[in-house]
Amino acid sequence: MKSKLLPWLSAPYVLWMALFVVAPVIVVVIYAFTTSDWTVTAQNFTGMFRYAAIFGRSFLLAAIATVVCILIGYPTAYLLARTPAGFRRIANMLIMLPMWMNFLLRTYSWMFLLERNGLVNSVLRDIGFFSFLNGINSGLNGVLGTSLPTDVAYFGFLGSYGAVILGMVYNFLPFMILPIFSVIEKIDPKVIEAAQDLGANNRQVFSKVIFPLSLPGVLSGVTMVFIPSVSTFVISRLLGGGKTTLLGDLIEMQFTGSAYDPHVGSAVSLVMMVIVLVCMGIMNRFGEGESEAVLL
Repeated sequence: MKSKLLPWLSAPYVLWMALFVVAPVIVVVIYAFTTSDWTVTAQNFTGMFRYAAIFGRSFLLAAIATVVCILIGYPTAYLLARTPAGFRRIANMLIMLPMWMNFLLRTYSWMFLLERNGLVNSVLRDIGFFSFLNGINSGLNGVLGTSLPTDVAYFGFLGSYGAVILGMVYNFLPFMILPIFSVIEKIDPKVIEAAQDLGANNRQVFSKVIFPLSLPGVLSGVTMVFIPSVSTFVISRLLGGGKTTLLGDLIEMQFTGSAYDPHVGSAVSLVMMVIVLVCMGIMNRFGEGESEAVLL
């Protein structure tokens, strides 16, 4: 009786996936391989090289943001896993607290912090950081004959690549911390004790036991940070000041902007989807290889 009932219990999930995952992908594929008069063609892909700079910029900024999230998230997750349970619950709540606020509002808040007269610029101006940069720029202009701006404080960080990366790290850092924390927390203490009994010091215990066993969490975090970073358009539009065009902005412009062409937008989306799937496959393959090495 149960075996006959199980397929019906899964029917809502299958229907949901068919309507909101499979069907949209099919529509994207149809649009990508057709023109405005619905003629089958591949010309939407042949002109893709003119967007090579946008592809490169998107993947580079997403990779930098992912690396920064690892550098911040791994030590944070490791320390959390080693703290008492009471403090751990409070820390996890504080990490998740910003996620309770709307994504758009969180990004807007950074606009006010990074603008010319915002908090970040005011603090850096007060501690003399901009005067230091102005001095360096003036010296370089005199020695190299360049024309670097000598009033850095006038511009602020808003509208720069740094602001976009900061927005990515701020919004997606919890997605790096939590998977790593979940994996490290579940590492059996007896495994660490066995390594110590065999003469391993703290550095060797971390490099030979803890880090390899935590790689699934790292790879999961990389996937959860890299994919939304490479496809974002809200962060690049608001914090990039409209000067930093990423893949998400390009696709959004093809569907709703002045360069309206959903067929080209679908082709760009499909190419990005394939690249992301290839990257995920490589990371999963790497994770399987590391897991086998640890078991051996």
